[in-house]
Amino acid sequence: MLINNTMRQQGISMIEALVSLLIISIGLLGIASLQISSIKQSSSAHWHSQAVWANYEMTDRISANSTDSFANYADIDTDNDYSMDCTNNACTPADMITADAEDWKTQVSQLPDGRGIIKSNAANTLDVTVMWLDPAGNKNCGDLDNDRTCYTVTIRQ
Repeated sequence: MLINNTMRQQGISMIEALVSLLIISIGLLGIASLQISSIKQSSSAHWHSQAVWANYEMTDRISANSTDSFANYADIDTDNDYSMDCTNNACTPADMITADAEDWKTQVSQLPDGRGIIKSNAANTLDVTVMWLDPAGNKNCGDLDNDRTCYTVTIRQ
């Protein structure tokens, strides 16, 4: 009888090995999926921080220019072309607006499909918006652009 019990157990260790391999494979696929998700979120966070930096850079430039020029920053759009060199030339406050727009366009262009817009939404108030394509798929621009992510800062004179 002992011989028959031993004969019945042949192949069981092979089934156990295959089940273990299946469980390990599912676990590894889960880890790979988590890694891909982590990379996407990390990239999204990077682009968001770059947009915040570009946005605050522009708000600082607006604040640094004369108070009479505040309203003239409205309607800047980095899809437009700007050219002014205030580093090597003396500039008026109006020239400084063009130079600021040119520098901002350079900064925003580093984002994936980046764009910057400044709009006046009320008297003595400007909305400074940076938008970009987010690899994580976050889209929050609303009326400005349905395909991009936006970061907006409102400043007052």
